[in-house]
Amino acid sequence: MYMSRITLRPDAGRDSHFWRLAAGQGQQDHKFLWQIFSDGPDRKRDFVFRRSDDARGAMGYLAVSARRPQEDGMWRTEVKPYQPKLRLGQRLAFSLRVNPVVSRRDQNGKQQRHDVVMDAKKTLEANKLPREQWPRQSVLVQEAGARWLAERAQGHGFQVMPEQVRAEGHHQVSFRKGSRVVSLSSLDLDGFLTVTDPSRFVETLYGGMGPAKGYGFGLMLVRPA
Repeated sequence: MYMSRITLRPDAGRDSHFWRLAAGQGQQDHKFLWQIFSDGPDRKRDFVFRRSDDARGAMGYLAVSARRPQEDGMWRTEVKPYQPKLRLGQRLAFSLRVNPVVSRRDQNGKQQRHDVVMDAKKTLEANKLPREQWPRQSVLVQEAGARWLAERAQGHGFQVMPEQVRAEGHHQVSFRKGSRVVSLSSLDLDGFLTVTDPSRFVETLYGGMGPAKGYGFGLMLVRPA
């Protein structure tokens, strides 16, 4: 596996191909990364990535992939092998950007995905709690995000304590893809975790966590705590 830092070259805007890929609100990152990693129309996604602009605001990404990114005149790439060595009980600091959803059945019994923060608000409404008694938005985001991660951690080879998770940066974006509208939520989770299954956790680091990975969600970054 490889980890790559991918940054836009200063003169990329002179390339008309850049502006064709940049068209379409909400899909730019998806288009750019597929351009770099896909070598044909039948290629299946074998990478996860995250938008990571530099301190000057220049567009950039971090990516973990099974293959090296392709050379591209619009992008500058720094690539290194990525083979994490983990042990049971190891404590790590992490950073994760996710599309946090929960599945609920509608009145017809069909599974529907709901953003965790909006789902928490619907629960408050269903319990008929007056709006003036609702927690602040930041509290709802923190509680819903930490709970979402804690409930899924064991299946991904790690454990977290909700009080050691910070959830922030919640926002939603919608865009049209063909004839349908795609809606995605974004949430940044940071904190500390404990490895409970090293091999499974390596799979999580390689393959990501949660839905919408093709749109820049799910890549978990870790470092020694």
